[in-house]
Amino acid sequence: MKNYPIIAKEGWLFIIISFFISAYVSYVNVIASIPFWIISIFIIQFFRDPPRKISTKKNVVVSGADGKVIAIDETIDPYQKKKSIKVSVFMNVFNVHSNKAPIDGIILKKIYFSGKFLNAALSKASLENERCAIIIQAKKNPKQTITCVQIAGLIARRILCYKKTGDSVSRGERYGFIKFGSRVDLYLPLKTSIRVQVGQKVKNGESIIAELG
Repeated sequence: MKNYPIIAKEGWLFIIISFFISAYVSYVNVIASIPFWIISIFIIQFFRDPPRKISTKKNVVVSGADGKVIAIDETIDPYQKKKSIKVSVFMNVFNVHSNKAPIDGIILKKIYFSGKFLNAALSKASLENERCAIIIQAKKNPKQTITCVQIAGLIARRILCYKKTGDSVSRGERYGFIKFGSRVDLYLPLKTSIRVQVGQKVKNGESIIAELG
């Protein structure tokens, strides 16, 4: 189990500002402050980052995001230019928005694209929205690589990725955050055994998405 502050550091400034405003309005007019306190509570729940129990099972790929599986497709990984299985997880505003590394490995490449802010539930968002992709070489089998893509959405306007090319990552390690959104795509080798289905809810770092062949 990997533990991080229960409230993600990315949200501290938002929380301080919202509470200051709420407290001030409450001092002036308690009734008028109610909507402000509701917003403050919403911001806290948005930036929460509860501890997760990371699977120790060999060769598994864990979810990079909280949310719902919205697509499982055989397609071309646009970052590695090879046939892959894409598993997409959509995060709504009530999901945890920190992103976790799906496997143990080394980051071979980090790629950022500026783009649109379409609804992240749309399939075209994978290639048209602002996004940041990392290609990870599996620690146990260097011949296996997967791509993990953070994708902005209609509301999301800030993708944070704290890793760079050459860095190592551990399964379940928090490597990034998407402020106020919205989707993570995993591109997996064709021989991967998928362990989720469309519509299933998953948790970052904890839910097993697949087993590598």
